[in-house]
Amino acid sequence: MVSAGVLGVNGLHLGVAYLPKVLMGFGAGAAWMLLGLARAHPYRRIGAGNQTTIVRAALVALLAGLVGEHGGVEVATAAALLATSITLLDGVDGWLARRYNTVSSFGARFDMETDAVFVAVLSLLAWQFGKVGAWVLLSGLMRYLFALAAVFWPLLRRPVPSTYRGKTIAVFQMIALIIVIAPASGSGLAVTVAAAALIALIFSFSLDVVWLLRQSETHDR
Repeated sequence: MVSAGVLGVNGLHLGVAYLPKVLMGFGAGAAWMLLGLARAHPYRRIGAGNQTTIVRAALVALLAGLVGEHGGVEVATAAALLATSITLLDGVDGWLARRYNTVSSFGARFDMETDAVFVAVLSLLAWQFGKVGAWVLLSGLMRYLFALAAVFWPLLRRPVPSTYRGKTIAVFQMIALIIVIAPASGSGLAVTVAAAALIALIFSFSLDVVWLLRQSETHDR
């Protein structure tokens, strides 16, 4: 990862702060992961699924380092390629965990939090590249706004089952934001795609809240 960061600094003419940002981001993620391993990981070794998620997290750190960096087409192209690689790996970690019978709640949470940070970084880059307004940041904030609401509304703390709808919209969100940051997409396409993805995400979270409300009503009867 360090060599990739050095290559980015030299090849893309990024600022001297790029590599420290990457290392700080990956270090924070590693600290969270190690804490989770100590508390909730049920196996003696880190399985292939979690190893793949670690690779994705490292790539997300490289992508996150581009936030605040100045650059033209080269930086946008590098961001789009990195984001595409991260998206292609999404789902591989889960498949590997099932393949080698190392599925765990920790692995699912690790994957979900990596996805959440990834989408947040993509939304920041989409705004940074100037094709869409600050409203695109809502795409990256939705997961964290939901978590914040759960602090004040205990109903939202209940686990929501994984659904095909939720997974599909999550992938759509990633692909849409990659299209937005890609150099080839114009501002008109970027706004349309980003807006569609945000509406789909709000719809998905709304359905989750409705489901939680119904579960609460059923439980209270």
